[in-house]
Amino acid sequence: MPLYEHVFLARQDASTQQVEELTTQLTGVIQNLGGKVTKTESWGLRSLTYRMNKNRKAHFVMFNIDGPAAVVSEIERQERINEDVIRYLTVRVDELEEGPSAMMRKADRDRDRDDRGGGFRGEREGGGFRGDREGGGFRGDRGPRRPREEVVAETEE
Repeated sequence: MPLYEHVFLARQDASTQQVEELTTQLTGVIQNLGGKVTKTESWGLRSLTYRMNKNRKAHFVMFNIDGPAAVVSEIERQERINEDVIRYLTVRVDELEEGPSAMMRKADRDRDRDDRGGGFRGEREGGGFRGDREGGGFRGDRGPRRPREEVVAETEE
């Protein structure tokens, strides 16, 4: 059977419990039509890049689906009807990803970064600002600046 990754965005006003109920409802629809949900991930309430239907945030949920195309068309139909769903996207894939998705791995990286602390240049090894580095500022490998008169004299010759 074909394999799909399906992500939907639920309104920010919806509670976590409502999003979980919607997730179980869609999982039930998939199973009733002969499909199988191999993985479900809730990415939580995240900020959107731009406003969608007056929402600045949304609950993100991802499914890995193993089932016929009729399953996808039915869950997309259900999501169009549901007022809590802002957007959805289904992508057919060759194989389903084992383990956590890229979004979940990113959340783990962010937590690790917070544990280390820092982020201010002064705390970095090797100093703070670019001007402190060897090579004289922002010019890089081009060397020191020459006075304008020398440059003009070279071009006139």
